[in-house]
Amino acid sequence: MASSISVTLSLLSVIFLVSSTCTTSASTDEQSFLLCLAGRFPTATHLTSVVYTHNSSSYDSVLQFSAQNPYLSSPSALKPLYIITPRYERQVQASVICSKLHGLQIRVRSGGHDYEGLSYLSSEPFVILDLINYRAIDINVKDRTAWVQAGAILGELYYKLGETSGTLGFPAGVCTTLGLGGHFSGGGIGLSMRKYGLSIDNIIDASIVDVNGNVLDRKSMGEDLFWAIRGGGAGSYGVVLSWKIKLVEVPPTVTVFTVSRTVEEGATRLMTIWQNVAPQLPDELVIRVILQATRRGENSTVQASFNSLYQGSVQDLLSVMRRSFPELGLKSEDCQQMSWVESTMYFDGFPSGSPREALLNRTKSGRNSFKATSDFVTKPISEDGLRGIWGKLLEEERGLMIFEPLGGKINAVSETETPFPHRRGNLYNIQHYVNWEAGANAQRYLNWIRSLYSFVTPYVTQAPRAAYLNYKDLDLGRNNEGPNTSYATASVWGLKYFKGNFRRLALVKGRVDKDNFFRNEQSIPPLMA
Repeated sequence: MASSISVTLSLLSVIFLVSSTCTTSASTDEQSFLLCLAGRFPTATHLTSVVYTHNSSSYDSVLQFSAQNPYLSSPSALKPLYIITPRYERQVQASVICSKLHGLQIRVRSGGHDYEGLSYLSSEPFVILDLINYRAIDINVKDRTAWVQAGAILGELYYKLGETSGTLGFPAGVCTTLGLGGHFSGGGIGLSMRKYGLSIDNIIDASIVDVNGNVLDRKSMGEDLFWAIRGGGAGSYGVVLSWKIKLVEVPPTVTVFTVSRTVEEGATRLMTIWQNVAPQLPDELVIRVILQATRRGENSTVQASFNSLYQGSVQDLLSVMRRSFPELGLKSEDCQQMSWVESTMYFDGFPSGSPREALLNRTKSGRNSFKATSDFVTKPISEDGLRGIWGKLLEEERGLMIFEPLGGKINAVSETETPFPHRRGNLYNIQHYVNWEAGANAQRYLNWIRSLYSFVTPYVTQAPRAAYLNYKDLDLGRNNEGPNTSYATASVWGLKYFKGNFRRLALVKGRVDKDNFFRNEQSIPPLMA
């Protein structure tokens, strides 16, 4: 009896330290939730180092550190009751179990780049499970595999690969501050995808905490759930702790270039040719295009920047370009040779000469607010259509469009093998994007990008008009009342992201989380067989 009383007093003292100030004590509900956590943590004192309440001095800084889209964090936005930053598996399990027991929604944040802020915003009482401290990376060079925890960012993975081997890489995104947890679970588009496939095509195991707090690997979760979390949005099914990835062999030296042409310099013709050529190029070569209005003296024009990664030497690249895309006029002086890891810094816009350690930075200075959405294209856009796009871009100089060619290894995988269905038959995807500085009129930019999205309707996929899950857009099926619970309602956006795979995703959800505990405004709803 004395021992039991001692433990209880210890837990209550920890709760007091976490949740009270000199003038305000925790409510009964808070005490109950924190007592639940403390009883399940490895030791009670761990609670004070990983749980933040509104009364914690670091609460606001922890909340905002990984909030990558400032305009979403308005003063009126509901804030989480608690932010939990686990370091151990058991702490994640406790967070899930206690949130469920106390009727709190849980949002999981790995890097905070989700475009609509769904990893740190909610319309109902909630807890943020922030995996910022859960980011170990263990590389097995001999087997060419790695276990990566979900809170690591792409930059940390790229850095570790560069430190470990000069010839091992992994196909993933351009933005190095992306959290692996969300990026992998949504598909993982990147500049190496034509050669090696998407990130999800190279995932061979995972560890996930399910709705009951159990830790499951691929064998224990079953192939249906393993299928769903690789491209279907893992946050609908549980909390992914870590991924086992298959590393790829990259050459010691790669070649990059960026060649820009304005409309007056023939950008319209080059874009027409690019649409037919880019998806058919050798798998080693990817050329994406960034379109944006720019100032030239007194006038504005549209500039197309052809931004490329080639898995080989400059001379080999020039030979390929002379055969396949001579109209671009690529010259050796346009090209730079570097290691594969250095190329990840080049494409993320690091200043030339930046130390490799810069990849370890989880945030970048000067974060602007932004809004984005996406499309897929199966037929080349006509020159008339391109000229219409030039007009839309000239309306807003802070807007841009990124065209990313598909094909290659992406097409070698059927559209049902993973939830990501946008494979054979698609020429490229487009990201429509606009950003603005603090204090600007956000509605102006939101109106513009919605107008652009409407304008390109005749030129993109139809029935459904496809979209990429990692470029999440609540406009595709807005539900202002909170998380979707209806399969029919969710189908409005679900078919855009997943096409015919959406029903299977919902059936998996119905099997593993029938009460829809893991949910957000665009999570997979449960469907019973």
